[in-house]
Amino acid sequence: MAGDELWYAGIRELGTRFRKRELSPVELTSALLARIERLDPTLNAFVTLTADRALAEAKAAEAALLRGDTRPLLGIPVGYKDIYATRGIRTTGGSALLADWVPDADSTCVTRLQDAGCVMLGKLITHEFAWGIQSPGHRFKPARNPWNVDHIPGGSSSGSGAALASGMCVGALGTDTGGSIRGPASFCGVVGIKPTYGRCSRAGVLTLSWTLDHTGPLARSVEDCAFLLQALAGHDAADPASSPAPVSDYAGALAQPIRGMKIGIARDFFLDGADDAVVSAFETALRTLRDLGADVRDVEIPNIWDAPSFMVIMASEAFAYHERDLRERPELYGDLLRERLMSGALYTGSEYVQAMRLRERLRGEMLDVLRTVDVIATPTSPKPAPTFTQMWDTRVGFPRSNMPPFNLSGLPALALPCGFSSAGLPISLQLAGRPFEEATVLRAGHAYEQATEWHRRRPPV
Repeated sequence: MAGDELWYAGIRELGTRFRKRELSPVELTSALLARIERLDPTLNAFVTLTADRALAEAKAAEAALLRGDTRPLLGIPVGYKDIYATRGIRTTGGSALLADWVPDADSTCVTRLQDAGCVMLGKLITHEFAWGIQSPGHRFKPARNPWNVDHIPGGSSSGSGAALASGMCVGALGTDTGGSIRGPASFCGVVGIKPTYGRCSRAGVLTLSWTLDHTGPLARSVEDCAFLLQALAGHDAADPASSPAPVSDYAGALAQPIRGMKIGIARDFFLDGADDAVVSAFETALRTLRDLGADVRDVEIPNIWDAPSFMVIMASEAFAYHERDLRERPELYGDLLRERLMSGALYTGSEYVQAMRLRERLRGEMLDVLRTVDVIATPTSPKPAPTFTQMWDTRVGFPRSNMPPFNLSGLPALALPCGFSSAGLPISLQLAGRPFEEATVLRAGHAYEQATEWHRRRPPV
C-alpha cells in the first residue's frame, strides 16, 4: 500500500491486510508517524506524540496477529482527545492549568480501546477544557482544517477531526457536550457519533457539564465508527451515569437495508438561517435516502426553540466544576474561556431549574416524534466551517448550532459527509435516533454513505 491507499485505509481493510501479511502494524504505525512529522507542524492536531509507545504497541499487535488473534481493532492506530486521562502521559485539557498534569490511571474509554488492541499515536489537541471556542492567546496552537487552513476544524475535538481528515490516524476519541464530536466531523468531512447519554463511560474524562457530556469515536467511515463504538460501549461502574442497557452488534447491523425505514425531517430550527449550499446538499441527501427505500416525511418538534436552554445548563455546570480554580488561579485560563465560565455564576438557581424543565419538555417531544419515525435527519451544521478571523471577531458572534438539542435529549446522533460548498468545504448530514438504538442510526448512515462518494474525497494536504 502507498499514498492515499495507506493513509486513508479503513479498519476492515487494514485488518485483512494484516492477516494476509501484506502489511504489518509496525509498517503502518511507522508510516503514520512519518506523516504526522510532515503534516502536523501546519495542522497542529497533536499536542503530545507517543512515538516510542506506538511502535512498541504495534510490535505487540504484530506478535498477537501471528498467534491468530482476531480482534478487529488489533494494530489500529488511534489518537485520544487530550481530556481523556492517560496513565503516565501528559493530559493538558488544552489549558495552562493542566499543562504538566500526568495522570496515574487511564480513562475507561482509553483502557477499552487499548484492551481491544489499538495503538496509541498520541494525544490530540482540544479547545480549552472542551468548551467549543478557541481564541487568540490560547495556551496551545489551534488545530487547523486540512481542507483550508484558514478555516476552523470545529471544536472542541478539533485535533481529532483534523488528524482524521488529513490521514494522520485511523480513529480518534472525542467528547460531545453541545456538538464537539459532530462539529469537527462536519467541518472536516469525516464521521463522528455521539452515542446515547450513558452508553460510553466518561470516567477519567475531564468534565465540562455533568448532564450534557458524552464520549464517543470519530473515524472516516460509518463502519469504522461502528467498530470503535463496539469496543467503547457498555456499563462502567466508575461512571454514575453509565447505563446497563445491552450493547448491540453495531458493525453486524450495517448490512441490513433501510427500505421501509421511517426518516423524519425536522425543518423548523434546523434549516433556519442555513446556507443555500447546505440546504441543497441536505435535500439531495434526502432524495438519496428515498431512492434507497426509506420513507422520508416531515415532522414537527413544537418546542425545539427551547434548545437555547442548553447554554444555561452548560454554563452553570461548567462554572460549578471550575469554581475553585477560577477563584484561586484565574490567570491560567484563557481570557475568553474565563469570561464564558464566569458567566455561569450569573444564572440563578431558578433559571437553572427552568432550563432543566424546558429540557425535559423538549426531550419528551423528541421521543414522541421517534415513536412515529426511526430516525430524525437534519444538517449537522447550518453553515460550513468559518474562518478563524470570523470566529475571533467578537462583532460576528458564534453561529447557532444544530447539535445541542441531541445533547439535551441524550439521543444518539451521527454526523457524516453529504456534500461540499462552492469553496470546497465539507457539508454534513446529521442522523439521530431513539435511546440506545445506535445500530439503527449507524445503519441509516452506512446505507447513505455507500450510495454516495462524499466520504472518499480527500483534502489537499
